[in-house]
Amino acid sequence: MKFYSTNNSASEVDFREAVFKSFPADKGLYMPAYIPKLDERFLRRIENYPMQEIAYRVSHALLQDSIPSADLRKIVNDAIDFPAPVVKLDEKTHVVELFHGPSLAFKDFGARFMSRVMSHCLEDVGKVLDVLVATSGDTGGAVALGFLGIPNTRVTILYPRGKVSAIQELQLTTCGGNIRAIELEGSFDDCQALVKRAFVDAELNKAFQLTSANSINIARLIPQTFYYFNAFAELKKQGLANLVISVPSGNFGNLAAGLLAWKMGLPVSHFLAATNVNDTVPKFLRTGAYHPRKSVPTISNAMDVGSPSNWVRIMDMFKDHDRLGKMVTGYSFTDTETLNAIGVIFERYRYVACPHTAIGWLALEKWKSENPANNSTGIFLSTAHPCKFPDVFPDKIAHAIKPPESVKHLTEQERRSVRLANDFAAFKALLLETII
Repeated sequence: MKFYSTNNSASEVDFREAVFKSFPADKGLYMPAYIPKLDERFLRRIENYPMQEIAYRVSHALLQDSIPSADLRKIVNDAIDFPAPVVKLDEKTHVVELFHGPSLAFKDFGARFMSRVMSHCLEDVGKVLDVLVATSGDTGGAVALGFLGIPNTRVTILYPRGKVSAIQELQLTTCGGNIRAIELEGSFDDCQALVKRAFVDAELNKAFQLTSANSINIARLIPQTFYYFNAFAELKKQGLANLVISVPSGNFGNLAAGLLAWKMGLPVSHFLAATNVNDTVPKFLRTGAYHPRKSVPTISNAMDVGSPSNWVRIMDMFKDHDRLGKMVTGYSFTDTETLNAIGVIFERYRYVACPHTAIGWLALEKWKSENPANNSTGIFLSTAHPCKFPDVFPDKIAHAIKPPESVKHLTEQERRSVRLANDFAAFKALLLETII
């Protein structure tokens, strides 16, 4: 399979180059040369397969001969070694729990798969790969734990100072080894801008083999399709169909992966793009006018993105506003609405939802109220374990949260980070002079 830049469909590279280059020189994003349809016989029997087999079939269809089949199966089995259960809340509402991996966030799917793909591709090269990643919360922890100890890799993570939760920050700053964290005086968009600029800087590219672990990397996007197909398989066992999926959205890699899965044959009738007050995309879906802006801090911090990178992939798949609008509806919600939803979900279902998950539920509920005649099965994605946001919940709900043992150990670890001004020259100097 070849991969092209969204800014130049005639410029194609192989998978290895797309992974390591991450960000094309023309500042587009890589997409597969064509989107294959999964075998209909497989989809008809998908409920009979475990998630790892589903993940292998999906990734093999997208990558084809880019990685030998036996190696790809090994990568999948090693990376996707945790569940993604579908929990029934009521007859028409289900939540897909994507937080059962090491960092307790959905991004473990992408980070673990990508780290093992990169390690596989580096085996016969012997070079050191420098991974740069910007995070608004969960990406950094997933990447840190996904790459920790992976041979021939060094990871630098930028996060906005004071804008991630305490547990998220511990996950970023306690790994040590080949992982380094940088506290940036700025927003997530500022972190992302520095990373993007580094990839097109000639001096840095001469000094290092740079790549990204953000969702701009195609190796992050591909494994995010896995849990959509797995959720369909789990619901198919129950005889449920006509799915509407609500996706909490920040940088929009998660929704891009869902739409990619739909293009591959996933039977979904509609997607919901659920955001906080950083509503660039919902406004575009309503008006057709796309105006990225500076992000606003919220309690759903992993979604605090005013200029979502992956939006270009979604537009590339649909080409125009009208086609996209038939498949995706966007909603945005305030912190007050989010906090209220957390309370309602707990009272109604005795289920604790993190702020991002609550926004997914809000969008699904709003869509149902606007489409009362639609007899669909509603799914919303739970993107992070609620224990990562202890300051958000009132005592009654907080007492119902059971943190995994891994979280308890974090507080005992030494915290290490570098504080940096929002200045590319300073960031570049740090990379050149003091990289791990």
